[in-house]
Amino acid sequence: MTPPPTIYSIELPNTRKPGQTGIYRNAKQPDFLTASISPGVNTLYDNFQYALKISRDRQCIAHRPFNKKTGQYESFVWQTYKQVAERVTDFGSGLIYLNDSIAKNPKKDQWTVGIYSNNRPEWFITDTANSSYSLISVALYDTLGPDTVEYVINHAEIKIIVAGINRIPGLIRLVNKIPGIKVIISMDELDDDAPAPISSTTTGKVLKSWAQDKNIVLLDFLEVEKLGQQHPSKHNPPSPNDIATICYTSGTTGIPKGAIITHRNFAGEVGALKQSDEKASPEDVLVSYLPLAHIYGRSAELAVISYGASIGYFRGDVLTLIDDIAELKPTLFPSVPRLLTRVFAKIQQATVKAPGIKGSLSRNAVSTKLDRLENGLGYTHPLWDRILFNKIKQILGGRVRLIHTGSAPISPEILQYLRVFFSCEVLEGYGQTEGVACQTLSLAGENKSGHVGGPIRCNEVKLVDVPNMNYFSTDKPLPRGELCFRGSNSFPGYLKDEEKTKETIDEEGWVHTGDIASIDERGSIIIIDRKKNIFKLSQGEYVAPEKIENVYINSNLILQIFVHGDSLRNFLAAIVVPDPETFVPWANALTGQNVSLGDEKGLESLVKNDQVRKAFLKEMNQIGNEFKLRGFEFVKVIHLTHCPFSIENNLLTPTLKLKRNDCRAHFSDIFEKLYIEYESETNSEVKAKL
Repeated sequence: MTPPPTIYSIELPNTRKPGQTGIYRNAKQPDFLTASISPGVNTLYDNFQYALKISRDRQCIAHRPFNKKTGQYESFVWQTYKQVAERVTDFGSGLIYLNDSIAKNPKKDQWTVGIYSNNRPEWFITDTANSSYSLISVALYDTLGPDTVEYVINHAEIKIIVAGINRIPGLIRLVNKIPGIKVIISMDELDDDAPAPISSTTTGKVLKSWAQDKNIVLLDFLEVEKLGQQHPSKHNPPSPNDIATICYTSGTTGIPKGAIITHRNFAGEVGALKQSDEKASPEDVLVSYLPLAHIYGRSAELAVISYGASIGYFRGDVLTLIDDIAELKPTLFPSVPRLLTRVFAKIQQATVKAPGIKGSLSRNAVSTKLDRLENGLGYTHPLWDRILFNKIKQILGGRVRLIHTGSAPISPEILQYLRVFFSCEVLEGYGQTEGVACQTLSLAGENKSGHVGGPIRCNEVKLVDVPNMNYFSTDKPLPRGELCFRGSNSFPGYLKDEEKTKETIDEEGWVHTGDIASIDERGSIIIIDRKKNIFKLSQGEYVAPEKIENVYINSNLILQIFVHGDSLRNFLAAIVVPDPETFVPWANALTGQNVSLGDEKGLESLVKNDQVRKAFLKEMNQIGNEFKLRGFEFVKVIHLTHCPFSIENNLLTPTLKLKRNDCRAHFSDIFEKLYIEYESETNSEVKAKL
């Protein structure tokens, strides 16, 4: 018998206003919003102390130490909650001593500490120490460009940075541009015979000498813990409204925005995430590899800590992640579409796309399980799991009971396949840094895809009309509009940026996401569009197309360009109108033709020439390199057209700006062909290399 459909949210009575839907809350808890996991747990400090009480002697965090003699990584080494608590106090006391004696922040507390490394135990200990002494963690990362680290350090007024040894040379080189820095703490030992971490070639002795020349105090993590033992300080717990972290996100101009996240925000989010997982227990094990510099990975860890469970850190190299997982055997696997899609593709090649009897059996098995799933009969099968799918589960260690996917959309088809491949719950969520990573989440037992569930229990949502895009809360059959949320996880604003804060948070406290959504009859949310001219690629990177177009337009070959991205793909495509005056002679020289200016048919033949198109893209790559576009900002595939964008063909506004929605619709078929072409060529190249 098919079970009844899950109801995700309900609209509160009498909450509708003109131009917006009513307020939707989680269907299991419509009367109030969650504030924490338990009364009295209102900060990150409370969160860890709560876990310490229930899991004092249980495993807390682990890593795989590198053996310099064998050149190999050893098995996971665990630290208990009690051991971690002692290290947190020692390290936190050391931070206080270094501040009082060297850094001299003017405030007693609520000063910033930078954290700059891959995921590892020292990251967790530093963050927990910060919350134990009312300090503010600021994660540093360089994926948004070489100037980001410098900007964040200065903007957040960081004086002490805790970093992996491989990040320290770059910090020392920046010293003249980051004058506030007084202390750098290496997460790795600085002895010359200490185990070498990933990407480290510089000895501790050389680094210490170099730092001293720059008037920087450089210590390693253990030295700071010893200082803390010699100069102990009592914990200085934060209040719920104190800042826990400043999390920097990409902005449309390329300048990061510092989202302020309070302890109250984390407490509400963690409480709601725990409520969403009814099987959560201290026996759970999380594999930590999603960057802790981003809020998604960090929230996953904090939720796991809230129920006294364990965290195992990968070695820092995604290429060896599967080996770490096989060793750790996690029960929880938060992930992102880009990685899950790659995993899916490999499993597909080895099963349903395999030749002969293996492929035939696999297709039968997958089809049977997909049918059962669609009919609400679950993701398991008594026969096919024993024959095939239990082996597939071993890819993730064999014990994973829950996979989360977020940060970007995932293909609905792939989501369903993953559920039957791994015989476990695969839940999709939606969220933003400004809401501590997750605002909506699908539920255990879900057998449909293509939506992101309903609001979690710490926040409520609504849709607001976007007239200029023809999205209205009165649309039929489903209401549509900009998704807004409000709750205990709603951030208070951006650091030192009142203008952006007012743009994002309205007078009633609603955070405007900029994403367009609809809400179906079950109260589940479907993301359908983006309000602003910014979108996210499948690997989670935000792209501002206007910025990229303004770079490429510097080419004298380009008259007009429209850059487009698909959230289910990890690369950009573009429609390009060449400038005939420069393009025609360039293309003539390339092809040996003799097309004259004004010859429309001749121009058309040139733009359709495959040799011309490939050479044109190379010219664009040179411009991209010249203006230092980041890797994901480079256009990978183009379509050349001799027909300019104009007001007459409805692709330009009266002020000659691109009408993006109309351009996207107009060229939709061409973009689809470009995507298929590029992916086919890329797959062929990969197979050739293999």
